[in-house]
Amino acid sequence: MQKRDVVVFTDGGCSGNPGPGGWAFVINDGENGLVEQSGGESQTTNNRMELQAVIKALEYISINLKPVTTIQIHTDSQYVKNGITLWIHTWKKNGWRTAAKAPVKNKEYWMALDSLASKLPITWHWVKGHAGIELNERCDTLVRQEMDLLLNNR
Repeated sequence: MQKRDVVVFTDGGCSGNPGPGGWAFVINDGENGLVEQSGGESQTTNNRMELQAVIKALEYISINLKPVTTIQIHTDSQYVKNGITLWIHTWKKNGWRTAAKAPVKNKEYWMALDSLASKLPITWHWVKGHAGIELNERCDTLVRQEMDLLLNNR
């Protein structure tokens, strides 16, 4: 089996914060076309959905696309990108506490993301949301569809 380069776009959102939320990812592995997945939760936060999108994408890759040479993750969430590339090292050193000694919010999501990311060759990229980037816009559409489903089924 040949290794492959994988490009991932992720997004998450929430109607109200907390409120009904959705997450989505689009993966292009260069061989099988695009893979899209999305989901939602009836009571969540925007940050949790942003994290969930990346976690679900990495779970999909770990199960379905091994081996990979590189994974390029594109997120419009500074919270996700900075959290996993910068802040998490200090949080772990401080026993999952922030510099202000407060418990890290969404710790279980960060732990899941860290566990997956530590086993994969990932490069993280921040992209501006709602800027016409095709696959980021597709993720946003999927997130909105998930939120609409939850809002209409109340």
